Amino acid sequence: MTGAPTSWPRARELAAGCARPVEPQGLPLDRALGAVLAADARARSDLPEADTSAMDGWAVAGPPPWSVAGEVLAGTVPPPLVPGRATAIATGAAVPAGADGVLPHEDGALRSARAEPPEPPEPPEPPEPPELLELLEPLGPLGPWVPGRHVRRAGTECRRGDVVLTAGVRLGPAALGLLAAAGLDGVQVRRPTVDLLVLGDELLDAGPARDGRLRDALGPLLSAWLPALGLTLVSRRRVPDRARPLALAVRGCLADVVVTTGSTARGPVDHLHRVLAELGARPVVDGVAVRPGHPQLLATLPDGRPLVGLPGNPLAAVSGVLTLLEPLARTLTGLGPSAPVLGTLAEDVAAGDEATRLVPVRDGRPVLFAGPAMLRGLAAADAVAVIPPGGARAGTPVLMLSPP
Repeated sequence: MTGAPTSWPRARELAAGCARPVEPQGLPLDRALGAVLAADARARSDLPEADTSAMDGWAVAGPPPWSVAGEVLAGTVPPPLVPGRATAIATGAAVPAGADGVLPHEDGALRSARAEPPEPPEPPEPPEPPELLELLEPLGPLGPWVPGRHVRRAGTECRRGDVVLTAGVRLGPAALGLLAAAGLDGVQVRRPTVDLLVLGDELLDAGPARDGRLRDALGPLLSAWLPALGLTLVSRRRVPDRARPLALAVRGCLADVVVTTGSTARGPVDHLHRVLAELGARPVVDGVAVRPGHPQLLATLPDGRPLVGLPGNPLAAVSGVLTLLEPLARTLTGLGPSAPVLGTLAEDVAAGDEATRLVPVRDGRPVLFAGPAMLRGLAAADAVAVIPPGGARAGTPVLMLSPP
């Protein structure tokens, strides 16, 4: 694979266009976080399903005062109320039929009263002793009682059959909660799979750097980042810096997309180009005019699956994720291109005339510790600014990317 470096915007276009969305699959809600809806999700019930109380207090019927009896808790079906009666009610409980509204605890007061004895029947008998009642009255200057207060009406949020989320939405915690509230147990989603190959004889999996070897940072970084892109990591393997093990590892990948780290340059142990050529892979992007991360690549394997080759330096690899893997992931999940997000630079930022520069920033200012092999600056940044060739002046709006 050879060729001149591709411009940064063109590389993103090529990455987005080199694949198609994966086939949908059904997943239960507890496994769907981060996946993208493949079909509209429709409510299976009204939400709320019945009129419910928005406050702790009393459900009341008719004008005050009200005689109080019983209580209604969430998860029960209460008996109806008749005018002049009230019942204690908890937030979220079903409002009894016949109730005109809910009087919150802080707006009402209870007092004791004796019920009038019943009229004596004929012939006269001793009257029943008067019954002690609790009477409820509004507190303060509420004026006439207004029906409908503090009631969440059935179907206010949605009706059964309504589309509550449309296809193409990435499922976050709030979306999963909504789907559960609307009665769904599972959804049709697109969630592409990834095999991650971490290349490098010099890498350690535990402990600090020692004896000339370095701790692997990209394995943990990508394992955490891939799910945020809507991708499922199915395997993460270490591969030595030799051509045959690399070829065997690539052949053994079965996921929808293969991601490699390292071996994208042309050094003495960089075998990825030769291995891909021998496997019959088709080059799509071979080098990008971007700093850091110029030696990144994208190819399609003989069966059409994409392979993204990220540089081995950590911040350079992040550049590869933002340049190639993020737009590719949006296509695979069915999201499509993202809307550009612009931000304003707080100071001048230089860039060479031949390449785009990706600069971690915080509040529009470049952070420290942002060399190609560093992650400290990125960890403190709130965005990555896309600086066009030639640089950008303070106050200039530029594209801002947001790593998770």
